[in-house]
Amino acid sequence: MLKISGAAKIYGGQTIFSRFDLTVAQGQFNVLVGPSGCGKSTLFDGLTNVISLDKMALSWKGEALPHLGCHAAYMQQKDLLLPWFSLLDNALLPVKIGNQSLAAMTTMAENLFSRMGLKGYESHRPNEVSGGMRQRCALVRTLMFNRDLILLDEPLSALDAITRRRLQSLLLLLQTEFNKTILMITHDIEEALLLADEVYILSPLPMVITDRFVLDQEKPRKFTDPRLLEIKEKVLAQLQEGAHR
Repeated sequence: MLKISGAAKIYGGQTIFSRFDLTVAQGQFNVLVGPSGCGKSTLFDGLTNVISLDKMALSWKGEALPHLGCHAAYMQQKDLLLPWFSLLDNALLPVKIGNQSLAAMTTMAENLFSRMGLKGYESHRPNEVSGGMRQRCALVRTLMFNRDLILLDEPLSALDAITRRRLQSLLLLLQTEFNKTILMITHDIEEALLLADEVYILSPLPMVITDRFVLDQEKPRKFTDPRLLEIKEKVLAQLQEGAHR
């Protein structure tokens, strides 16, 4: 279980969040939905020690931690692939900075490339492939960290709608096949409802959780489910209400 208690960050005199609490059960796929600039990415940066938070009590699997830097894989909006490396070398970066067997992990990466539709592109550089292929490579790199907890910060936001829908099914594999615990940020309400076990609605600054929706529909889901459409309308209404406060 991931447990965040009393997280707080003040920047330039502005309270980004204070006393922010969140619990994610092990093996769940939970999603945060909120307006731009409400502090979602700041929270993730604090959790992974990219920035320091003013306060936070944090535990993962019952162990108290100062941050998740060595315990979570963090996939951000940009693919952050190194342009001078091939796709395969980019995917293997977590292995090269760790102490795992390069030969064994190369085989694992090549198998993942095949699963992600990247077979035959291992030697291509990032500027030689599409944005969707770069994000799939970034997803393989995230898996190569071999962490049980994954933080996703709008990983599909830069993609066109068709490519985005295709990659959503790959994100589901993180939970259904690789047994990861996932906390994701998205602005796409439909994406949240298709992927999440629980959706948290966030307010504008200072960021707080204003509502929580538990989704027990079987995955993969389709928007022909009347219950999903009903929840979408409720989420939209709450976000619009928050924007006018």
